[in-house]
Amino acid sequence: MRSWSRAKAETAAAALVNGLVPTHNPCSVLGEPDAARGDARRAREQFGFLRMYSIHPGQIVPIVESMRPAAEDVTRGAGILLATQSAGWGPISHHGEMHDRASYRFFWDVLKRARATGVPLPPDAERAFFQDGFTAEAPGQRENQD
Repeated sequence: MRSWSRAKAETAAAALVNGLVPTHNPCSVLGEPDAARGDARRAREQFGFLRMYSIHPGQIVPIVESMRPAAEDVTRGAGILLATQSAGWGPISHHGEMHDRASYRFFWDVLKRARATGVPLPPDAERAFFQDGFTAEAPGQRENQD
């Protein structure tokens, strides 16, 4: 079992390193939404998958719900991005943690996934980053090129 778990985690990591969205295989149990929900939650929490295929319409909602970012991650990410926006997109210390471009990209992805899956964003983050509709580009990206 250990090698199977490691293979799944390495697959998700390889996708992320190469700029791809790691997508988990579908749940083969039909007619039991909780089976798809559990598979999706495990795929996200234990292995790092961000999407999952479905093979039945009844699996879609449980999968989307399980793949949503947690509300506390959305709130944390919004706070970090708003703080760094105020600091001109340079490295910051936020609640005792250092953050830089790598964490900004991570939390930007969290906010995009939250918005796409129906998780409410804090109103100040919604206004700051999405007021003109959905933005695919990370905030501050043009101001600070590598």
